[in-house]
Amino acid sequence: MDALTQWEITVNLFLQGLGTWLLPVMSAVTWLGSENFYILLLTILYWCVDTGLGLRMGIILMLSNSSNAVFKILFHSPRPYWIDPRVQAYSSEPSFGLPSGHAQNAMSVWGVMAASIKRKRGWLAALIILLMGLSRMYLGVHFLRDVLLGWVIGALLLILMIMFEKSLVHWFKSQNLAYRLGFSLTTALVMVAAGLAVHAGQSDWMLPESWYQTALQAAPDNPINPFAYEGIFTVSGTWFGMLAGAALLVGGSGAHDPLGPLMQRVLRYLLGITGLLILYLGLGALFPRTSDLVSYGLRFLRYALIGLWVIWLAPLVFIRLGLAKPRSAV
Repeated sequence: MDALTQWEITVNLFLQGLGTWLLPVMSAVTWLGSENFYILLLTILYWCVDTGLGLRMGIILMLSNSSNAVFKILFHSPRPYWIDPRVQAYSSEPSFGLPSGHAQNAMSVWGVMAASIKRKRGWLAALIILLMGLSRMYLGVHFLRDVLLGWVIGALLLILMIMFEKSLVHWFKSQNLAYRLGFSLTTALVMVAAGLAVHAGQSDWMLPESWYQTALQAAPDNPINPFAYEGIFTVSGTWFGMLAGAALLVGGSGAHDPLGPLMQRVLRYLLGITGLLILYLGLGALFPRTSDLVSYGLRFLRYALIGLWVIWLAPLVFIRLGLAKPRSAV
């Protein structure tokens, strides 16, 4: 173990030494970076508050998740509780640690929100970003370097989005529907290819047995599996569904006004989330979950349908049922 890693472990131990009274707080903060929370947040925003903001945050979240998965494989770096039994695994993760996905996503997603609200609540976004990094170190799943690099990559994604969003949106809208759908599928397949390529590039690298055993001792219910392929098809499928939905919205079909009476918005959300759960749980139970090409393809399809439902199909249903007013286009 090198000197830097030893020093960073002292940071984890210091934070954990502050006491277990912090555990509920840090667990709550880290939940703000979970898949379930982002589903709740983005669907509420997109269906019931601000479609543009919800879509932008969803797009940067998918870009962040995809790039994070690639970097994790490239660096194949352990988590603190994988290599030092003194670090308590208050949380556990099967993937590699560098960079922190929670920190990266927080910087990019909450950064988009802060940029959109023009500093009115920017301090809250900054606080969430800071606490997210601290929570991941306290819980024993990330080193300081993981968090810092996650913030840097997230900030770069945010800057790129702010710089090029308007020109890319203008270009996307100027294409015909077939081209927009083709672009959506092509970029999703590029995500798949990038993920598979970095996996293939690390085929000769062997996971140290000491990492596996130390992690298993700390978190026996969640053994590490850092080379799993499922995440590649989850993110790329969702990306395709979301972008395909946006492509269909350009013509005006399914574009809805997210505002309206409170009860109408509540009913809209309940209907939308019910449809999402049917796709998520229903297809999850129906489709096989083995490690083969068919299963991965069906996983891609499942998440593509979820993305399409959120962005296009659900709003179309809202309009047909009178739960939302139509808009001419996105």
